[in-house]
Amino acid sequence: MGGESKEMSGVKVIFDDNFDEVVSSGVVIVDFYADWCGPCKMMAPIFEEMQKEYEGKVTLAKINVDENKNTAIKQKIMSIPTLLFYKDGQIVDRVSGVLDKGALNKKIDALL
Repeated sequence: MGGESKEMSGVKVIFDDNFDEVVSSGVVIVDFYADWCGPCKMMAPIFEEMQKEYEGKVTLAKINVDENKNTAIKQKIMSIPTLLFYKDGQIVDRVSGVLDKGALNKKIDALL
């Protein structure tokens, strides 16, 4: 499975084949998740709310680790959810586990 990015409540869904392109410029936060992951389901509404709040400033994207194993391995994802914070193609921060809205706000604001 792969192909073009899809939107999931404003959050971009990405795949192995377009991951590098999506994170290459600007501020991008990628949520590595799986459909079966309980904590990932807790993170989803927070992530979607952030997308609305930072629209036009930050790209928020999700990538399913079960469907995109190559990217998960390349990025050394050992647990989910894991958020990777990119600025102009470089990883500048990494968090495993669920972040509350306030903590995520602080991390995003620090990159802007």
